[in-house]
Amino acid sequence: MTAPVLRGAVLRTEDPRFLRGASRYVEDVPAPGALRAAFVRSMMAHARLSRVDVAGALAVPGVVAVLTGDDLGLPARRPSGNVDDAYGRPALARDVVRFVGEPIAVVLAEDRATAWDAAELVEVEYEPVPGVTDPEAAVAEGAPLLFPGTGTNVAFEIAKGWDEDPLEGAEVVVRARVVSQRLAPVPMEPNAALAVPEGEGLTLWVSTQVPFDVRADVAEALGLDRSRVRVVAPDVGGGFGAKLTVYPEYLVVAAAALHLGRPVRWAETRSESMLALTHGRAQIHRVELGARRDGTLVGIRVDVLADLGAYPLASYLTSNSWRMATGAYRIPRVAYRSRIVVTNAPPVGPYRGAGRPEPTLAIERTMDVLAAELGMDPAELRRRNFVPPEAFPYETPTGQRYDSGDYGRALEEALRVAGYEDLRREQAARRARGDRLQLGIGISSYVEITGFVEREFADLAVSEDGTATVRVGTSSHGQGHETAFAQIVAAVLGIPIDRVRVVHSDTAAVPKGEGTFGSRSLQIGGTNVLRAAELVLEKARRIAAHVLEVAPEDLAPADGGLAVVGAPDRGVSWAELARIANDPARLPEGIAPGLAAQGDFAQAGETFPFGSHVAVVEVDVETGEVRLLRHVAVDDCGRILNPVLVDGQVHGGVAQGVAQAVFEGVEHDELGNPLTANLATYLVPSAAELPPVTVAHTETPTPLNPLGAKGIGESATIGSTPAVVNAVVDALAHLGVRHLDPPLSPERVWRAIRAATSGPAPS
Repeated sequence: MTAPVLRGAVLRTEDPRFLRGASRYVEDVPAPGALRAAFVRSMMAHARLSRVDVAGALAVPGVVAVLTGDDLGLPARRPSGNVDDAYGRPALARDVVRFVGEPIAVVLAEDRATAWDAAELVEVEYEPVPGVTDPEAAVAEGAPLLFPGTGTNVAFEIAKGWDEDPLEGAEVVVRARVVSQRLAPVPMEPNAALAVPEGEGLTLWVSTQVPFDVRADVAEALGLDRSRVRVVAPDVGGGFGAKLTVYPEYLVVAAAALHLGRPVRWAETRSESMLALTHGRAQIHRVELGARRDGTLVGIRVDVLADLGAYPLASYLTSNSWRMATGAYRIPRVAYRSRIVVTNAPPVGPYRGAGRPEPTLAIERTMDVLAAELGMDPAELRRRNFVPPEAFPYETPTGQRYDSGDYGRALEEALRVAGYEDLRREQAARRARGDRLQLGIGISSYVEITGFVEREFADLAVSEDGTATVRVGTSSHGQGHETAFAQIVAAVLGIPIDRVRVVHSDTAAVPKGEGTFGSRSLQIGGTNVLRAAELVLEKARRIAAHVLEVAPEDLAPADGGLAVVGAPDRGVSWAELARIANDPARLPEGIAPGLAAQGDFAQAGETFPFGSHVAVVEVDVETGEVRLLRHVAVDDCGRILNPVLVDGQVHGGVAQGVAQAVFEGVEHDELGNPLTANLATYLVPSAAELPPVTVAHTETPTPLNPLGAKGIGESATIGSTPAVVNAVVDALAHLGVRHLDPPLSPERVWRAIRAATSGPAPS
């Protein structure tokens, strides 16, 4: 296989339908006679359910049914990984509720307003029991237990080299407690599902990143053969990892549709979405980093406490923290422990980066703490400890095989674009003058894992009208898959990109697929599209050679078909090639009918994109206000096929990373009640609050796929958060501020300034 000829900017082919309002989301799918579902959700964080009385709701005109867990009998959702089944999640709570927002019952009515009004009339009697929302409190002796039968709130624990001393020989040891706060994903389209009974099965339209996973889990929960369940993900208005979960609401809606024999439609409100979609991050890293006086790193110890909320459905997140514990650096020894903790808060799942942003923030903050301790420029400390280019492929102490990289080149490019030396001079001048607005420059150098699950389905067929149809197992929710895959086909076959149709996200139209997560789609799905296109080209050459009486190697794509090299007037169109391919009598001997092929590529391992970000901020030392001035992102995702798509992913990633650093954070009160359950209290920045972003790239192709591509969808989120946090701390370092945890609200920053300069701020 060889890389496509076409590498360049191609505008997204899917955008016109979005811009013209022609896109179709779950709520746009017609379903005559569909009932509306409204969920009755827990108002308490931890309580026993003594009574659920649905009589008042059933008496409302237009209400068809009110169903509880006893009515549907759905099995509990098993926890992930090696977590004990005792921590499983019921589809509808029966005996105990464990977080505010947990569904208890569902009302089915003829319209949305009636369903919501009736849901208010379901009477739930609670017996409150003590709860805990802080993960450190959850592991303390005597903490309230969410699952008393287990005897602990630690659902799972990993320890690697924990009994060893990785800091032996260190001349300097620094320590940091780094918090990656709990985040709400806030996709533009909240969660939604529509279940339509069909014979002995059903079709489920759902806003998901993984339609095949939804099909498998719904079929299992309802006792149906998978062939009886069709799942379609239409246009999906953002996922960010939160739509990887197969939610209990999907199972309930599907079961209710079969139970009642009518279509059932459900869509979250925004306030529901803030509670019912899985949250992200929610990890505390305690890091000890040892070095010699010259800055050479000798070892690291990392202790992770991961809050997975009420149900540990994503314990795999901390395995990524272990895998990425050394970041972009040569650190010869690692000791690591992670504890998966349950708390009375919404479950935590994958969120853009999924277990890679947290260790990156931890090690990048600790690197800056070490630089301050050594009196060394943070850029220089990184230079001295990067894995050098000649070391690749590089085996880390945690068992990862970094495929390719040049970490120093990305850092130097970021510093050059930012004008680093000039910024440092301006910073020194402001400090000397005692300016109210102090300048901060933050650096972050990261490496991450992409390409999880090394196989993916893709096939390609050319039709008798000369168009091509690609079927892929990945599922798009904003990344531009339709453009990227069509671009590959156009490059290989010479068929115009607007004559290439991409089919995805429908289990009836595509036989299998893994879905979209972990920045895997182009490198694995795209490579299989490439392979399918090359196989089609190979077959078409043999057919055209037979027709034109030339050798196959003398033919190349030209003018909508294949033509003899050097004689473009002697050719065969793709339409004619497809017609010949469908007529066995016209085919050369040994060629099977049809002009189609399936990709058969399996990537031999994961890829490791990397990069460096530089954030430039001002901090008002009198108010604590953080002003985002500039952000430079240099991300290396291997070979770039379409810079329009890549840069779009970078801009979106920076927005989410900056949002974590400065604005966003889920908060609960001491009783577990959410304080950030809507967009009036949960701060999502608009374009007006975000800094100008300068995007640049280095390109270090991976040897693991013929495209040379690595992932890009999560990179900028991973790199941007620590850069901004480091910049704010850097702005205040001369005042004695050594560390801050996000979100960097004016109050938090102001209190840190007060504590450093004149003692603790008043409460």
